[in-house]
Parts: sequence; structure tokens; C-alpha cells
Amino acid sequence: MSGDSTFKRGPLSDLRVLELGTLLAGPFCGQLLGDMGAEVIKIEPPGQGDPMRVWGRQKAGEPSLWWPVVARNKKAVTLDMRQEEGQAVFKDLVKNADFVLENFRPGTMEKWNCGYEALSKINPKLIMIRVSGYGQNGPYSHRAGFGAIGEAMGGLRYVCGDPSTPPSRMGISIGDELAATFACVGALAALHHREQTGRGQVVDSALYEAVLAMMESLITEYDKTGYIRERTGAILPNVAPSNVYKTSDGLVLIAANQDTVFGRLCEAMQQPTWPTDPRFVNHQARGTNQKLLDGLIEAWTQTLTTKKALEIMDEYGVPAGQIYRAPEMIDDPHFKAREAIITTKHPYFGDLKMQNTVPKFSATPGGVHSPAPTELGQHNDEVLSGLLGYGAERLAQLRAAKVI
Repeated sequence: MSGDSTFKRGPLSDLRVLELGTLLAGPFCGQLLGDMGAEVIKIEPPGQGDPMRVWGRQKAGEPSLWWPVVARNKKAVTLDMRQEEGQAVFKDLVKNADFVLENFRPGTMEKWNCGYEALSKINPKLIMIRVSGYGQNGPYSHRAGFGAIGEAMGGLRYVCGDPSTPPSRMGISIGDELAATFACVGALAALHHREQTGRGQVVDSALYEAVLAMMESLITEYDKTGYIRERTGAILPNVAPSNVYKTSDGLVLIAANQDTVFGRLCEAMQQPTWPTDPRFVNHQARGTNQKLLDGLIEAWTQTLTTKKALEIMDEYGVPAGQIYRAPEMIDDPHFKAREAIITTKHPYFGDLKMQNTVPKFSATPGGVHSPAPTELGQHNDEVLSGLLGYGAERLAQLRAAKVI
């Protein structure tokens, strides 16, 4: 549980990350690494900071409620990377870092004399994690690329939503978060390579490619059949039954598209002839008759409450679930048993609920071991004095020059 002074950090507790960049694609990767125990030093411009400090839905005049999640387990250091002196301080930090994480437009780090070629000369073991809209090379690499653009170019936006409406967004910043997740996976793979060779490398995670990687057989379907996936709302075409069905007091999601599971659904619905009915006898037949089958199932679920429908599905071993919002998540006994949501201590909000770390480790559990830094440069002295040995005179000089 967060806030416990006996908490032991997770499997990456011997690693150090220098996190540059702002908003979400880079910082979410830093969150993942920090959740697994890495020491994450978040570097922000003096007097400015990451816009995530004020983003999100919060009461007027109060701090961001998104920042405590994405900046948890991080130390805040201010550093003006546009100044040569700031670049020099950064390079001092690089000497004892395992990862540099950035999500600027390609070429920015090189403009600051801190590209991988320069940094790897200082620390050959350094792994540089680079997250961008279009990747570090190619004709679009210079373009600005937010997550929404990556979602559109990667194919996700076109297939999201109801066919009667324009493409929808997912409700979360999924493009940024996918690019960050793949960046984290790549960083850990690069760490394994470093263990074998002693050398670091660049991990290049592009937003549009991270989205594209999740698009299943979309490309191959078009390549071989000319089929273009369209928006289909709550269903996947030809995968049935798998849909959201009305109950007498709400909605229930039932996924019984596999043959044996469909048989159990039929037993639960007291429809013993359906598994051998030519319209429903196999996956292809059910896909062809998807609309008819969904209508028959919904006619049954509408006679039940959501609670009763879920009880019956559980009894017969049919995957089903309620469509949760935050209130249902917080109250759910399974979430509580697995500590999927934890209560952390925050200097402004006091007790603050948020999602726990993922995945779980049996021997080296990760967790939220420190709250997000509330002040810009909150850990300047701790990091620059404790890690680099800078004395009071040197720190005063850097402050006077507005480097930190």
C-alpha cells in the first residue's frame, strides 16, 4: 500500500531514468518505469514545467488530478536545456543514468547537443528512449504529431464509433499511451541486450506505428481480399454473439462467440436446439446471422435485471460483465481484493485514489512509493547535490543564471 515506509521498490529499483519531454507520450512511459521501481528524475524547464501539472478535470483553482497519476514515483528537477550550462548539467546526470526518455520533435535533442551520438560517448551503456509522432526518420519525422494524429494515421480512429457517425475518439489518450507502452517494452528489451553486450542503443517509438501494431489483421485483410474495415459500433462483424445487451434496468456485455461457450449460453437461456440450428451451428453461421442472434439474446436479457443476468452467466460459465464507470470500479470486491485501486497520500488532497501499478510481480512488487512532486524543482538540491556532488556555491550559480 502506498505511503508505507517499509515499501520496497520493484524489479527496476537499481535503474535510473532521466525523463525529458512533456504531456503524455513520454511521461507515461516514465510512469510505467517508475511504477516498476526505477528512479525517475523528471526534468522540466525552470518557471514553466510540464503542462500536465495543470491538465485534467479538477475544481477551479485546485491542482491537476491527472498530474498525481502520471508524475507519481518521480523526482522533479528544473533545468534549462537551451542553455549550454544546462546541457552540461544534463550530461553530468547522463554519466550515471540508465535511460534518457524524451518525446520532443526529432532533432530537438541534437539541437541541444544531446543527441544519442553525443550522449553515448559520455555513457556507452545509455539507452535512449525516443517517443515521437512519426519516428526519428522518414519524410514526416519533422512534423508535429500528437496522439490524436497517430490514432488517425494508424487506423484506429476510422474504425471507432457507430457507422452512422464520423470517427470517434476512444475517450482516453490511447495513441500516446500505446506509444509509451511500446517504448517501455522496447526499453526493457534494450536493457536485456545491454546485459549481453554492455552497449546501449536507441529505442524509437512512433505514435502512428504503436497504433498500427494494434490493428490486428486490418492490413492483411485488405492486402488479400480488398476488404476495408468500417465502424461497427459495439460489435465485431461476424463475431457473434459478442455485444452489449439491454437488461430490465441497464446493460450487460456478453461474449459467447466460441462454440462451446455458445453452447453454455444456449443452456442458460433454455434454448437446447440452437447449437445445432443451421443458423447458429458454428462461428461462420452465427456471424452471418449476427443481427438475428443478437436480437434473440436481447429479448431474453430484457426480462432480467443486470445483476440476475450476470449471476446466470457466471453459473453457466459464460463470459459477461457490467460496463463499469469509476463508481463501480471503486466499489467492486474483486478490485478491492487485488488492490487494483489504491489510496495514496497527497500533500494537497490528502487521501487520493488512483489505479495501482500493472503488472503484479510475486517477488519484486512495484507500487506507488512517492507522490507526484507538487513544486517545480522540488528535488533540485537532492539530485544535484546528492547525485552530482554540487555544493551550495555551484547551486547558487545555477540559480542565478536561471539554469535551474
